[in-house]
Amino acid sequence: MNSSDPLLQPPRQAASSSEVSSARMTVDPSASFVVFLIGMRVNRWWMLPAIWAVAAAMTAMTSELLRNPDSGLLSQESYPGRTTLTVQYWRSLSDLQRYAHSKEQQHVPAWRRWIQRTGLSGAIGIWHETYVVGPGQHESVYHHMPAFGLGRALPRIPATGPLTTARGRLEFGAGQELAAA
Repeated sequence: MNSSDPLLQPPRQAASSSEVSSARMTVDPSASFVVFLIGMRVNRWWMLPAIWAVAAAMTAMTSELLRNPDSGLLSQESYPGRTTLTVQYWRSLSDLQRYAHSKEQQHVPAWRRWIQRTGLSGAIGIWHETYVVGPGQHESVYHHMPAFGLGRALPRIPATGPLTTARGRLEFGAGQELAAA
């Protein structure tokens, strides 16, 4: 992104993630990042200790990541229910994989405990999906919204000029010739 263009400079971020911004914003379409979706599904409600153990492990892992800005985790949002969903935005695939395979951090020991105690019982299903997203492979817009989703993970910029439309954001991110809007 052309850092000398004043329209493309990151604005002052909202004072809090719940402060609604009336500006029409986007995220730099030339950014790259990883989206990691992870969660669990409760298959047997009566096995509360197993449910609580998995939830506690996930909470501990999340706390560990959020305490360490160098972990590569940019942001996350969680949604409860019978099938839970946590959406995480990571700086890179190598950051995510480094955390997933580190024996010194919470994930590997938690995964081993889950397999030994609960994993084979079917009481809880565990799932995840990983998406590696490159420049020009994403676009976003936030209007009358607080910092949310990718706009919470990465700096928001004004959705003006070539960034006004979804097509413009995708073309700009891919480094293609911009069509007149």
